Amino acid sequence: MTQSSPKVLTGDRAARKREAIIAAARTAFVRDGFDAAVDAIAAAAGVSKVTVYNHYGNKETLFKAVIGDALEGALADVISGTAQRLAESRDLRAALKWTATEWVTSMTEPDLVALRHLVTNEVRRFPELGNAWREHGPDRAAPALAAAFERLIADDRLTMPDIDTAIVQLYALVLYPHLVHSTYGATVDPHTTSRLIDTGVDMFLQYYAYQD
Repeated sequence: MTQSSPKVLTGDRAARKREAIIAAARTAFVRDGFDAAVDAIAAAAGVSKVTVYNHYGNKETLFKAVIGDALEGALADVISGTAQRLAESRDLRAALKWTATEWVTSMTEPDLVALRHLVTNEVRRFPELGNAWREHGPDRAAPALAAAFERLIADDRLTMPDIDTAIVQLYALVLYPHLVHSTYGATVDPHTTSRLIDTGVDMFLQYYAYQD
């Protein structure tokens, strides 16, 4: 893999080139995997191979940028919407069901599933790919969830001795089944998805003694 230090390139022209490179790289990685040729990415973006390396240094850094861009596009509204609903609503059940539905919808988009598979396949060679996925993925909602849970615990409306564990359990109930199925090319049908979310959130809140 070609290694170099990316240059700090600023300005509108540089930004437009980065957008074109990221778009071309996402298409190439989804189509060809991590073995996608940088030459082909550069050609599709309308720039030179040198320009790609000037912006990103190497293919691993480029792929991490693609991951960040894809997850930001898929989850930005979900993360902000989750924070707003948890902060403003007294109905935790409704807020969690909305959040879970949006998580599943966003994380099961075909391109995002394909990128996640690439991360899984390449994470042993490049551990930073896994870190990039975690940093930009649904875990970004954890602070808003933790703040809401802490507030409800203080109001004696929730009994939750370990917030970090509870957040993982919530993901496990409503989101992880879709990620597991996607690893072997299967999907969860809409009816089952709805039932997983409705009953998963209800089970979660019942276990932690949520008071409406």
